[in-house]
Amino acid sequence: MTDTVAGRPFWRLVFDDDGDVDPQLIATLTTEIRQSGVSDVVLFSHGWNNGEDTAIRLYKRWFDLLAAHIAADRKVGFVGVFWPSQLWRDEPIPDFETVTRHADGGGAASLDAGPVVPAGAPTIDPAILDDLKAMFPEGATQLDAIAGLLAAPPSQASINELFAQLRSFHEATRQGFDDGEAEAPDEPGMLDTNRTPTEVFDRFAATLATTGIEFESGGGAAGLGDFLDKALHGAKEALRQLSYWKMKNRAGVVGRTGLGPVVARLATEHPGLRIHLVGHSFGARAVAYALDGLAEGPSPVKSITLLQGAFSRFTFTDRLPFRDGGGALAGRLARLDGPMTVCHSSHDSALSTMYPLASLAAKDDSSGADDRLFRFRAMGSHGAFEAERRLLGAAGTAYPFQPHRILNLDASDVVNQGGPPSGAHSDIFKPQLAWVVAAAGGLT
Repeated sequence: MTDTVAGRPFWRLVFDDDGDVDPQLIATLTTEIRQSGVSDVVLFSHGWNNGEDTAIRLYKRWFDLLAAHIAADRKVGFVGVFWPSQLWRDEPIPDFETVTRHADGGGAASLDAGPVVPAGAPTIDPAILDDLKAMFPEGATQLDAIAGLLAAPPSQASINELFAQLRSFHEATRQGFDDGEAEAPDEPGMLDTNRTPTEVFDRFAATLATTGIEFESGGGAAGLGDFLDKALHGAKEALRQLSYWKMKNRAGVVGRTGLGPVVARLATEHPGLRIHLVGHSFGARAVAYALDGLAEGPSPVKSITLLQGAFSRFTFTDRLPFRDGGGALAGRLARLDGPMTVCHSSHDSALSTMYPLASLAAKDDSSGADDRLFRFRAMGSHGAFEAERRLLGAAGTAYPFQPHRILNLDASDVVNQGGPPSGAHSDIFKPQLAWVVAAAGGLT
């Protein structure tokens, strides 16, 4: 029997890591759409799926916000998209109890004024290790080795071995594709062999400190032990970011081979059905790549809204500013019969600091660019490249939406809650954002 949110039908769609959809759930959705008589369906893809109960609570909370802006006479159904992704358990699940960040309106620099959190031990909690091995079973051997090295007294030899095991883990778990911004699309720059392990791990540790993570010191002048201990924290963060980099790649696979064909099937079986796609974090990449899974011709997708999108801001760019060619989805906006809205925030430290470091290769440090992270910036921190820009306004604001065009909305004044290391990355439960989805889709 169909569940409901705010009196409107709510369905689930579940995909595996290859993008295969649960056949029973898609059959139920297809049948019950017809029975319910809905004219519009809003599909939301999460970024993190830390258990089905948590994901369902996340969806219901967000759809409650959206329902408040939908006209009473509009027959709209909601769909929660589930796919294999995992937030590390030592980070707050995107949701329900946010840590207030005292924003001063100063953009990314205001992140430094946030709360300070002790780094704790560099070891991996057994539950987190089990989560990672379940997400990446092909890399279980390497994950066990990495966990053992992080728990042992540090030495230069163990630091070097950690880097080797990270590379081995990557090789064992290759999946997906990049957004067109990288020279080596299957190789995160963080694993560049032209950079030393100590350099990589120190960079991640230093970046953790900028987000508000505080490392303990043995007192007095920093000794070799302090440096090696900090390198262990950097190695743990490197593993975290590598696992997230792989989940980002997986999201593209789910969108292209799973969600896109499902949208096409719904359009075929329900002519005239209007479909709206919403994605948060890696889920934003999933719904974006759904366009790549659609055939040419009239599109059932009437709007796409990306909330703190954790993928390249150059994905839809026709001509890249740093090499020949375009982004991976250049030209795909033609498959969208409506607007795409990119909501981004400078208070998202997960995307403004950690995300680009995972792709930064050694040669990029000497590129001479004013922003050495330029080519690896994310949708959710900087917005889509060269698209029109506006400030996110109050619910009820009229925006200049246009079919087949991207509109960037700077949400920094609203999306500004959250502690280190991710900042405001998951601060998406805002009526102003729900209004954008309703207005872009013509549901108000």
